[in-house]
Amino acid sequence: MDMMFQYYGLFIFLLATFIVICVRTGKLSVSAAMAAGFIGLVVFVFVGYSGIALLGTFFVLGTLATSHKKNVKAALTAESAHPEKRKASQVFANGGAAALMALLIAMDTSHGGLYELMLAGSLASATADTLSSELGTVYGRRFFNILTFRKEPKGLDGVVSLEGTLLGAAGAAVIAVVYALAEGFDRRMAFIVIAGVLGNLMDSVLGAALERKHYIGNDAVNFGNTLFAALVAGVCGWLWW
Repeated sequence: MDMMFQYYGLFIFLLATFIVICVRTGKLSVSAAMAAGFIGLVVFVFVGYSGIALLGTFFVLGTLATSHKKNVKAALTAESAHPEKRKASQVFANGGAAALMALLIAMDTSHGGLYELMLAGSLASATADTLSSELGTVYGRRFFNILTFRKEPKGLDGVVSLEGTLLGAAGAAVIAVVYALAEGFDRRMAFIVIAGVLGNLMDSVLGAALERKHYIGNDAVNFGNTLFAALVAGVCGWLWW
């Protein structure tokens, strides 16, 4: 019992520290920090430190990518500003699918390994999407609509570049490596990368087909692409197992 209190006590202390740092540095609003704390707690309780490592990797990579050359990205907006502070809805949009997978582990422990793979797939997509949009805008050379393949200005919904897509794939690969460090280096790494890349492409498809026409918002697009990626990873894992 004492060991359990120490185990959870250490994590709660680290989580509280994380929340305070994110709010003080302006990375998350207060509500977003609380949402991130909730998702982190759910993942920790039902997945453990391996799940937190995946969440943390996504957060660090996403934060670095968002902060990178923000003055260049700010020039693309009408307000001449590139917001870094995330809202609660954005946190749930990117991490909600991961939290859902953690809850499924609690309800169906016999398939816990499969749900953890799906969790990793969802975060691979969230990472790929963030890196491809944030870094692709800076380093991309040719931009085109993912549905029509016509050249369009960067920054529009559904517009992609080869450079951004490759950077996103690299982000998904980092998530796969973090997963493998806990679960083993095998073909599941490929499943996670595939899920991340396809989820990122799905994000662009939803952006071009629905978000640009104002049928759905960016948060719905982000949740949709992470859930889609989780399903892709799940199908790959189900066929393998």
